[in-house]
Amino acid sequence: MRLAGRGGRMTPRRVVVVGAGMVGLSCAWSLQDYGVEVEVLDKGRVGRGASWGNAGYVAPSLTVPLPEPSMLRFGLRAVLDPGSPVRLPVRADTELVRFLVRLVRHCTGRRWSRAMDGYRMLNAQIFDAFDAQRQAGVDAPLREAAVLAAFTEAGQAAGLLHELEGVASAGQQIEVGLLTGAQARAMEPNLSREIALAVRIDGQRYLDPGAYTAALADQVRARNGKITENVTVTGVDRHAGRVRVRCADGHRDADAVILACGAWLPDLASDHGVRVPQYGGRGYSFTVPLRRRLQGPLYFPAARAALAPRGASAARVTSIMEFQRPDAPPDRRALAATLRAVRPLLEGAEWRSVTDPWVGARPLTADGIPLVGPSATDGVYIAGGHGMWGVTLGPLTGRLLAEHIATGTTPAPLAWLDPLRKSH
Repeated sequence: MRLAGRGGRMTPRRVVVVGAGMVGLSCAWSLQDYGVEVEVLDKGRVGRGASWGNAGYVAPSLTVPLPEPSMLRFGLRAVLDPGSPVRLPVRADTELVRFLVRLVRHCTGRRWSRAMDGYRMLNAQIFDAFDAQRQAGVDAPLREAAVLAAFTEAGQAAGLLHELEGVASAGQQIEVGLLTGAQARAMEPNLSREIALAVRIDGQRYLDPGAYTAALADQVRARNGKITENVTVTGVDRHAGRVRVRCADGHRDADAVILACGAWLPDLASDHGVRVPQYGGRGYSFTVPLRRRLQGPLYFPAARAALAPRGASAARVTSIMEFQRPDAPPDRRALAATLRAVRPLLEGAEWRSVTDPWVGARPLTADGIPLVGPSATDGVYIAGGHGMWGVTLGPLTGRLLAEHIATGTTPAPLAWLDPLRKSH
């Protein structure tokens, strides 16, 4: 049932991937490079989970650990402000309380710097992983652009500048420039006169996540992979020497399975030794028409809103960090809070014509580090916990994990992402 791989290692012949977002599809695509037969299962449609709601930044300079000291200061003020972009449910369940306690423990400068050393290893390979997919036939645009972070007050930029200094101190190359409000509006005419200062972060890229995941899925199918939508996976276990994936429509047997199901990962991974606390950080997004084309990615840190071009005359707006269960109903107040926060910062937006509202959970780990690698169960692998960086790190995750599954090698970044690590 297995193919002979490098050095005589037996490569799995058939692998089932649970999750058809950027991470899961990239795992399947990379496994196909080793001649592995793949089937991808998803409880919904391809790319319509957290990948769909992502702004689409491919920005290594901003791909950093979520828990850091300023989160404590900002988070307390934000939670107490009912109009803020950070929201907690009125009654937090015990699972959320445990997660937040662990998250707070990781909000120290020492732990952030240590985690940043690991992110630096990943960030150095992000563009190469995307380029490999596109050169092999994934037909979707990936555009180079600076990310423009805009502020209404000069003092608001201190937190971002401190974070970027930490990224540079970790040894990662970044290019940053400060712009006055007038200079920022010259670069991005959609900015309003409320903007007093901007930070330009050069050398980044962006994409349309819906279009990219659709193109990636097309390539998986073109290389004889199977993608099954609207099927719910209820469990994974060993059966007769193989891995059995139990589904609402029956079961699939395979040599290995990859769990890449985003915010639903804990439901399946906890039975396989994964103990790192996880929770869904839900985001809201929508599309708004613009009178002028958005020049590139636009970030409003104070409003916790990220914008990216969608076509010639619209922007996708992504905002809110809502700690809530993935299947909880949408909160209309969250979308209203985003509109209130972003409206004064843009000119020429047709706010009465907002379309495609979306809500979905981004899979967060308490230590801010993704979970990628083998679980405690033979043949069961984990690919999740990427938080806001699932689109950015998806192709690289797929490449690293496929290499390990097919050859048995463990690249340094993969050892750091160990799903069985202890999170204190």
